[in-house]
Order: sequence, then C-alpha cells, then structure tokens
Amino acid sequence: MEKEFLKHTSLITYSAENYQKNSFDTISEIILSNKTQTIEWLNTYGNKYTEIFKTIVSKNKLDDFLMKLFMNQEHSNKVILLDDLVFISTRVLITKSEVLDSEQMLFVVSSSYLWSIQEKEGDYFDWIRERLEGNKGIVRKKKTDYLLFLLLESIIDNYQETYQKYADLSADKLDSSNIKPTPEFTAAVEKRKQELFSFKKATLSLRDTIIKLEKIEIDNFDVKYFSELKEQTNNLISNIDFELQELESKINLIFSIQGHRLNEVMKTLTILSVIFIPLTFLAGIYGMNFENIPELKFKYGYFILLGIMVLVTIISVWYFKRKKWF
Repeated sequence: MEKEFLKHTSLITYSAENYQKNSFDTISEIILSNKTQTIEWLNTYGNKYTEIFKTIVSKNKLDDFLMKLFMNQEHSNKVILLDDLVFISTRVLITKSEVLDSEQMLFVVSSSYLWSIQEKEGDYFDWIRERLEGNKGIVRKKKTDYLLFLLLESIIDNYQETYQKYADLSADKLDSSNIKPTPEFTAAVEKRKQELFSFKKATLSLRDTIIKLEKIEIDNFDVKYFSELKEQTNNLISNIDFELQELESKINLIFSIQGHRLNEVMKTLTILSVIFIPLTFLAGIYGMNFENIPELKFKYGYFILLGIMVLVTIISVWYFKRKKWF
C-alpha cells in the first residue's frame, strides 16, 4: 500500500528563484511545515490511503482532527478552519468522458504548503505545473492562497469550456426551427437537461466552497482572490439556468404541437361524423323492414332520398366553412 501511495504522490517545491519536482521513496520524506521559506504543493491521486494519511498527519504534527476527517471516504462541502491550516472538501465534475462523472477532492492548506488529494487519477492542473516550472506569471511569487485560487479557477474554467462545448452541440441538435414532437427529440432534450443539472449541482457545490473560503481567517492567507471565482461560478450558473428555461420552453412547445395536432385530428373526425350522422339516420329509416313505408313504393323515392342526402351534405359543409371550422 505504501509503494502504491508513493507512486501516486508527487511534490513540487518552489519559490521566486527556485523550482523542484520530487518523488518519494519513503513516507518519512514527506514534510509539511510552515517554517520553510519555500512553498510546497503535495498532490496525491487516491483517497483510500487513510492509514498513510494519518501517519503523515501524526509525523508532521498537524491538527489531530484531520485524522477523523480522513477516515470519511465521502464528504459534503466543507471548509474547516483548524489550528494553522484549512481543510477543504468539494465534489468536482469529471468531464473528460462522454458520461459526466464526479470525484471527491480534498485540500489541506496552510500558509506554506498545500496538499491536494484527488479521488481519481488525472486532473486539469497541468497548465499550473507548466507555469510553476517555467516561472510564468506571478504564481512563484505568491503563497498557497494564490495556488489554491489557480487550482479552483482551473476547475471552473474546465466547467465553462465543457459546458460551452456541450451547449454548441445541443444548439445544433435542439435548434428551435427543428423542433419535432418525436420521442427522439424529446429524449435529446431530457438528456441535455440532465447534463445541465449535473453542471449546476457541481457549480453550486464549488460556489458554496468558495463562499466559505472567503470567510476564513488564517495567517499569511489572503482570501481576496476568491471573490473573482465566486463571480465566475455565478455567471456559469446564470447561463445554465437560462438554457434550462429554453429547454423547458421547447418541451412546452412540443406538448403544444402535439395538442394542436390532436385537436386537428379530432376536428376532422368530428366534421366527418356530423356530416354522416344525418345521412346514416336517413339510410337507417328507409332500411327498416316494415311493410307499410309508403315512400318505398314511390317511383322516384330513391333519387329524391339521394338528393336530400346531397343537399344535407352541402348545407353541412357550407355551414362549417362559414364558421371557419376548416
């Protein structure tokens, strides 16, 4: 288990002048301290190494409450301020596959180190690693508050890019001019709604975490960066809500089209019924088997009855036309 943990754990140490990427041979080499002049970013893929987490906490004399927090495999959104560090848990959407999934992400942040723990291997932070290695921008001049800001911003940017990609695809499939009351179209609308619900749930979760981060107070940790992230999440949520309203309108339009078509069919059947009911009535009278029906012996009775039927039909059609029923 220890070898597996070390294989999935890496450390980036940096300052304004220096950068170093490390791996470990033993757990004892992992040191998390606020007494160093450098910033340390420890990243672990996998949240199943609870015993090893507890060992690291104990060895580095971190807050004991972390041990209890690491025992839980599933966390709701949490931002917990401990002695000299902050424990953060949030649910992050995985957008690399066609089927949207989510993973638990944990952060242990202090003024000089940040420990990120991801449930599954792979992330969207490579551009941050490249900026650290190439000393691009101001990231190496800042502390862990700015690094945490970049990590959360990367998650939000990924949400926005993936949302826009899915929105462009659905715009072609679900264009208003192509609305058809078919099971396939309705299923496509419902699928898009479920995608949007997943995006909204994940974005709301992230926004709640950011709002909680804005309220913490810890030495050498500036929360001013997170107001921008809150604005980005609010904008994304607004876009999602707007598209959900559009989809709801399309569903209502589908029902309206179906109702209109049904009304047209019923109107046609009703008109035909009204025309043929008197004709059937006349035919029924003279189809009775009574011997004493004088009209049956009349020489032109058949032709007169046909004429009456034609006249009834003409009058009915004229009346319907006058009422603009068809």
